[in-house]
Amino acid sequence: MRSPKLAALELRRFGRGKLPRAALVALLVLPLLYGALYLWSFWDPYDRLDRIPVALVNDDKGATADGKRITAGDDITEGLRDSDTFDWREVSAEEARRGVEDGTYYLSLTMPRDFSSRIASSSGDSPETGALQVRTNDANNYIVGQISRTVFAEVRQAASTKTSRSFLDKIFVSFSDIHGETVKAAEGADKLKGGIGKAEKGSKKLADELGTAKKGSAKLAKGLKDLHKGAGSLKDGSKKVADGTQTLADKVNAVDAEVGPFLKDNEKTIGDTARFVADASGKLRDDLDALEKRAPAAAKGAREASGTMDEVYEERCEDAALPDPACADLKKAKDAVAAAATAAEDASALVTDHRDDLKKLDTHLGTLEKQADALAGRAPHLSEDLDDAVTRINQLNDGAGKVAAGLKKLHSGIGTAKTGATDLDEGVGDLRTGAADLNGGIYKLVDGSGELAGGLHDGAEQIPDYDKHDRDRRTEVMADPVQLVTRDLHKAPNYGTGFAPYFIPLSLWVGAMVAYMVIAPMNRRALTAGASAWRIALAGWLPVVAIGVLQTVALMSVLHWAIGLQMARAAGTVGFLFLVTACFAAIVQWLNARFGAAGRILVLALLMLQLTSAGGTYPVQTSPGFFNALHPFLPMTYVVEALRRLITGGGLGPVWQASAVLTAFTLGALALTALSARRRQVWTLDRLHPELTL
Repeated sequence: MRSPKLAALELRRFGRGKLPRAALVALLVLPLLYGALYLWSFWDPYDRLDRIPVALVNDDKGATADGKRITAGDDITEGLRDSDTFDWREVSAEEARRGVEDGTYYLSLTMPRDFSSRIASSSGDSPETGALQVRTNDANNYIVGQISRTVFAEVRQAASTKTSRSFLDKIFVSFSDIHGETVKAAEGADKLKGGIGKAEKGSKKLADELGTAKKGSAKLAKGLKDLHKGAGSLKDGSKKVADGTQTLADKVNAVDAEVGPFLKDNEKTIGDTARFVADASGKLRDDLDALEKRAPAAAKGAREASGTMDEVYEERCEDAALPDPACADLKKAKDAVAAAATAAEDASALVTDHRDDLKKLDTHLGTLEKQADALAGRAPHLSEDLDDAVTRINQLNDGAGKVAAGLKKLHSGIGTAKTGATDLDEGVGDLRTGAADLNGGIYKLVDGSGELAGGLHDGAEQIPDYDKHDRDRRTEVMADPVQLVTRDLHKAPNYGTGFAPYFIPLSLWVGAMVAYMVIAPMNRRALTAGASAWRIALAGWLPVVAIGVLQTVALMSVLHWAIGLQMARAAGTVGFLFLVTACFAAIVQWLNARFGAAGRILVLALLMLQLTSAGGTYPVQTSPGFFNALHPFLPMTYVVEALRRLITGGGLGPVWQASAVLTAFTLGALALTALSARRRQVWTLDRLHPELTL
């Protein structure tokens, strides 16, 4: 009898009574208990996180920064209430603590009292970070704690980004303010440069004009010096004249009684004296003429110099937009020139006021000269004119005294004017030197102000000036400069789809394991009849494969139409699972055929090894080295990889590799089963009396 017919007879046994039929139905439904129900139980747990009760404590009292009210705690609370992340319940801090401890709440989130004030401190002198306080209790549920860390990290990032945007916006506003102030400073520097340029031209003109004034003051000083010298000579001469006339008068009066004898005895002396008086009077007249001519000219020159200094001072210090730095020195020079001009005017006024006297003096001197000349001519005849001479000499003496007194006063005034003119000349010289230095300094200042203006303009161009649109765009980028751009290749739509490649082969393995609990791994009739080993192996394998195909169809139908599993390659997935069923059936058959009752334990142990080393949940690289070593040598490893590509999409390379590996495992397991069948055809005492039966 052929293997397919033997397999059909094996399956026909399940239709002979109610209990076998129920057992067959149980075999078909059993994979659903592992596959469909397990996947359904956590098909999409993240979609139901809003059912998890979480305590929310908002103790934040708010804060004020730059005149604006900050309520970061209220903002976060409102955002969390509008989200579907958890079932947020606002409670007190004490209630939250008790709830997390006794399991009423899985965790709690607290905004402390100073949360907003710490955030607002970013714009102050002592910035501080705000802290969201999370309390978890892994004794309630470890996974919820892990999920909360991800959720609260996003909450913290959102709060930090919002705070950073506010802080950075202030920075960009400050940039705009600095830019505006720098532009104003640059414009002021331009005006300063222009003013200093005018000041430089003015200081140069001042230096030139002071040079001219220096020449005038030098001439004035020299003229007054000469005038003073002449006045001194005039004063000395007039004093000598007065003394001479006084002596003459005294002598004339003393010898008036003895005039006759005296004149006779002193005719020659009288003649010489009269000649001397005539010569001195002529000299005095010349000096008076020079004094009258030079005094007004000196006063006029001094006044012109004073006027020039007044104009310079008014232009540089009183009318200028920017007062000249040398105004103090200019004031001293102006006052000195004014003093010298006053002294010169006083001297001129003195000459002018006594012009009549001087004229009279000149007249008297002329008369004296004539009379002295006449006296000298008439000296031999003085005795004849004694009375007339005495009278005239007395008059001459009076006039000479007045002239001497006036010339002494004139000499003193001209001396004062000479000292002032000398001081003026020295002051104007110093002022000219200072003006030259000032011009050099202002010239450098012009260059410096130009560099300052240029630097401020360059700085203003380099300082950014952001409008509101630019600030919003830049603060958004700088507050969250790195965006995570995710491109999911063949994304699984939910949690259950991602784990389906892991639980589907688990359910099919369990289905094969249970099937060989009710179906013999080797057909007894074929063994008794002495059939070939391969026929015996196929006769025990094909019924389980047929049941496995039905299990696969039932499982995938429920997963697809009832639970909602979407497959990128549905037909390929089902066809590949038929191969998986055949492979698992062959392996389980061999373990049961070779090891008997102990084989069932080995089947379960092999299942555990495959589940832990297949990488169905976490990547196998995260497992201990033992499981990494087993990973490439067990069939479920390749089944999981292939189903991932068939269900979620991707290249088919792992599918073809898995098909080849499963085919090799299937043929190898059938060969080993055939070998075990050949051994079982020989009866031994162990077979007649087995040590363990299940």
